[in-house]
Amino acid sequence: MDIIKKVKQTIEKYNMLSVGDHVLVGLSGGPDSVCLLQILNILKSSYKLKISAAYIDHELRPDDVPKEIEFCKKLCESLNIPFYVQSINVKDFAKKEKISIQEAARILRYAALDQISININAHKIAVAHNADDQAETVIMRLLRGAGPAGLSGIPPVRKKIIRPLIEIERTEIERFLSEKNISYIIDPSNESMKYLRNKIRKTLMPVIKTVSPKATKIISKTADIIREENDYINVAVTKALMRLMSRKTDKTIELFCNPMEVLNIVILRRALRFAIDSVKGLKGLTFDHIEDIINLIKTGKTGDRVYLPKGIRAIKGYSTLIITSEPPKKLSTYEITEPQDIYLKESSIVLNLKEIKKEELQNFGDGKNVIYIDMDKIKFPLIVRARKSGDYFYPFGFGKKKKLQDFFVDEKIPRDERDTVPIIESNGNIVCIAGYRLDDRFKIDDNTKRCLQIKIIPKL
Repeated sequence: MDIIKKVKQTIEKYNMLSVGDHVLVGLSGGPDSVCLLQILNILKSSYKLKISAAYIDHELRPDDVPKEIEFCKKLCESLNIPFYVQSINVKDFAKKEKISIQEAARILRYAALDQISININAHKIAVAHNADDQAETVIMRLLRGAGPAGLSGIPPVRKKIIRPLIEIERTEIERFLSEKNISYIIDPSNESMKYLRNKIRKTLMPVIKTVSPKATKIISKTADIIREENDYINVAVTKALMRLMSRKTDKTIELFCNPMEVLNIVILRRALRFAIDSVKGLKGLTFDHIEDIINLIKTGKTGDRVYLPKGIRAIKGYSTLIITSEPPKKLSTYEITEPQDIYLKESSIVLNLKEIKKEELQNFGDGKNVIYIDMDKIKFPLIVRARKSGDYFYPFGFGKKKKLQDFFVDEKIPRDERDTVPIIESNGNIVCIAGYRLDDRFKIDDNTKRCLQIKIIPKL
């Protein structure tokens, strides 16, 4: 079938264009994008299209870019098509976001095309992925252990982005350009074997085609089937998410536990992925991390948590699961000059300090949330602070010195909560770990006359 008819069929099949659309074409000067521009220009009258083109300079090949820009500019002038150029700093972005050059280039390239489309009021952005790109993508993701979402390949349409050549093989593109005597430029980076895609294209795909000459078409069709089934599953996932979501910010998502505990594992895995991907600060979690979170949901107790990369952690509460990249809070330093109430906002508690006579004591408290100390053994002002490196104290009933770090570990205080545990000190010595233990040096004894009562009251 004629390539023009095949492209038109693809456009109709996926509803890529509407009459009167303004289409921005991503143009690199390579065979695929040149073919796309030429074919859309041929189809322009059929859809009453307005066509523009844009070249994105990734600032990675300074020796080649000027020639490519000049080539694209002259091509667009010959077709009477408006042409735009925009530069993006891929290296700095990759370093800042701690991602690969290829991923950074992809993110910034689409962002640049989107911004140009907004500036010129283009309805669609056409990019030149073809059937071979689709097959290579599926194989690449298969080798990386992708699930159905990854194996569904490159979507023909995603929001305003369209791929009219997605069902056209590379040989058809090259034949069309040859027959029409249309020139193009070869990007030297496409020849580099340091990229996995190029290795698959140049070594693996030729071998596969010796076994199955129609491999490109077959793999692309398989991707279509997986995508359709994946879309069906996503409908169920979206419905599940509506029941799961409690609240969401840029760095945190909170989900209800009860529905997740009985949810089918396939839907739960996908729902967690969707939920996490919707939060900017939670990007980068892998399949294994999702499995760790599922294990926490299924078997964890209230207060249990999983620590994940980039400071992300999942915390199981009484009724919700919180996944967050918010930095753990750290207690500020407070000074207490006399017995009084003081609110520790980072810990969400009130310290209630009160002087009482020893004879008025009815009990000695629980040693945690109600603590009694010998008031004559301390000196005001008392300091309330977060832990410091090298901290130690003499835990009541323990009989000897202990590092605070070791005490926190033994008490199973979660890492991300340790900086909010109030340390009360007098004259440089730890008096107590509020909510956990009194220091033995400040306990009430037979010589005690005055007591300081310290109550820890949660602030709701």
